[in-house]
Amino acid sequence: MSNRDDLLAGAKKCLLEKGYSRTTARDIAQASGVSLAAIGYHFGSKDALMNEAMFQAIGEWGDHLEEAFAKAGPNLSVQERFARVFDDVSATFDENQALWMASFELIIEIDRIPGARDMFRKAIPEARTGLANLILGIPEEDVDKDMEMGAGAVLYSLMAGLLIQRFADTGQTPTGADLARGLRQLADVLEADVLKSSDKAAAVS
Repeated sequence: MSNRDDLLAGAKKCLLEKGYSRTTARDIAQASGVSLAAIGYHFGSKDALMNEAMFQAIGEWGDHLEEAFAKAGPNLSVQERFARVFDDVSATFDENQALWMASFELIIEIDRIPGARDMFRKAIPEARTGLANLILGIPEEDVDKDMEMGAGAVLYSLMAGLLIQRFADTGQTPTGADLARGLRQLADVLEADVLKSSDKAAAVS
């Protein structure tokens, strides 16, 4: 690997072992076997390196999830894919807890860490699009802005909320089936409200 790759690997190791804010440039240099000066040369700053390491680590987790679903076969229904994705997210939380804690830490400090907000501005739309592809089976190139900000945003919000609930109380974490049922309940209420509003409008006219 190149020095740049070594630095990224060292930064990811520190990220998972020490967290975001507790990792120093010296920690990364020691973990990667690369000089301190190389951090500035390749990334400009320790924060820029840590941001890229975080982005890469989350991307690798997403790739792992996609690979698992590819092996499961293409014949799953949307409902089955939905339930399995969220069950897998919950099941792998303990294994990836350090990564998610570092991610939450970064969000809390988003305005204090240079480049953090820009990183999330780039990552979140990609995550919404990726979830629409993974769960709904829509090719990423066909996920338009309306779908990204609709179904994609709902799926992303559910995933983030599920991770928080898993961390807070493992025994009370909803399953994928629970979330699917909840969405159907919400859809029924919203549809009934739309019909009620339409009936009122028709009566007035």
